[in-house]
Amino acid sequence: MARKKAPATRARSRSQRQSEAAPSTPRAPTSLRTRSTANAQEGSSTEMQRKKHRFHPGTVALREIRKCQKTWKSLIPAASFIRCVRMITLKFSQEVNRWTAEALVAIQEAAEDFLVHLFEDGMLCAIHAKRVTLSE
Repeated sequence: MARKKAPATRARSRSQRQSEAAPSTPRAPTSLRTRSTANAQEGSSTEMQRKKHRFHPGTVALREIRKCQKTWKSLIPAASFIRCVRMITLKFSQEVNRWTAEALVAIQEAAEDFLVHLFEDGMLCAIHAKRVTLSE
């Protein structure tokens, strides 16, 4: 006589066996209940809210770095930089009080270039010291 393959049966956990044995109160199947009635039965204070999506640490920073590297615009706002240059000029010299637009743009580009290279060197020093972030 040929052997037959036994039908596959799924092992049940203890909680499934107990829930099938004798429910304490008759309930409608969960597929038929709406969310509003389910929330009313369980209580609105215990309803689960969906977590807000968060990126891994550093992902957004790297995205911003790539964005800044692609652009050619200045990083420092022009109006505040020009105001700062005029205040420093007034502090050190009473004779020079007028700047051409090209000179202000050249000073701003030089200042931004200096700051970018300063932070690059600082990051290299931090990485050399086995640190991830730039500190004092």
